[in-house]
Amino acid sequence: MTKRCGWVKMNNPLYVAYHDEEWGKPLHDDQKLFELLCMETYQAGLSWETILNKRQAFREAIHFYDAQKIAQMTDTDLDGLLGNPDIIRNKMKIYATRANAQAFLAVQKQFGSFNDYIWSFIDFKTIDNQIMNYKEAPTKTELSESISKALKKQGFKFVGPVCVYSFLEAAGLINDHENDCDFNPHKNTV
Repeated sequence: MTKRCGWVKMNNPLYVAYHDEEWGKPLHDDQKLFELLCMETYQAGLSWETILNKRQAFREAIHFYDAQKIAQMTDTDLDGLLGNPDIIRNKMKIYATRANAQAFLAVQKQFGSFNDYIWSFIDFKTIDNQIMNYKEAPTKTELSESISKALKKQGFKFVGPVCVYSFLEAAGLINDHENDCDFNPHKNTV
């Protein structure tokens, strides 16, 4: 029988697929990193399951996370999204998506890529926390607090230390898969 991390909701195929195919795998594609960061910002105060269930609708509503196109969206464009029942209709989060696209593009220009910027915080090597039970994993750390401050300084919104920690886990900068999870990318090295 396949062993997964204890937090996976087995009754939702999107949740299972997200865990098995994406979560915790080192991610280096800028556009995918941007999408994941946006998803984490939408999650603030909501369940991850809600975000996964609305993921495809978000992709379609906001140019499939093309930061160039999102950065150019007008207030009218953003306000129009507030009538879309298939996405999170929180005005501050919708407007943060545009601000984050603009900050993302500025980081790319300054550092060559968002990937190089974000991975530089951990010297380009995944932190493996050796988690026995998912309940042991922290929700924030000094690292996520430091990155949160750095992202805010760059102009990003909704990137508090808990959101950032979740992003770091999801993008594989931090490995918080349970040690016996069959999808733990470090399982054979444990």
